Amino acid sequence: MPEDKVSSISHARTLEEMADFWDTHSLADYEEQTYEVEMTFDPSARRTMVNIEPELMADILRVARERRVSAQTLINVWLRQYVDQFAAKVAEGR
Repeated sequence: MPEDKVSSISHARTLEEMADFWDTHSLADYEEQTYEVEMTFDPSARRTMVNIEPELMADILRVARERRVSAQTLINVWLRQYVDQFAAKVAEGR
């Protein structure tokens, strides 16, 4: 959730705050504040999950916090950089 955004019902600023709010509240109590929306889902926009060793994940989470990004963003950036570097070496004939 972007830092400048606030949830309209829970007034949460983070996903964690929002989760905490909805753990203790019912949407039925806020029905008058909701509205219908149309949504479509793209099945091709699939995500893949991988297992990461707990110690490595702890290190990743620490670095992500220091950089003020999510672990998911950090991992995707690092993987993209690594794959691009690898592809460049292959293209150079190494």
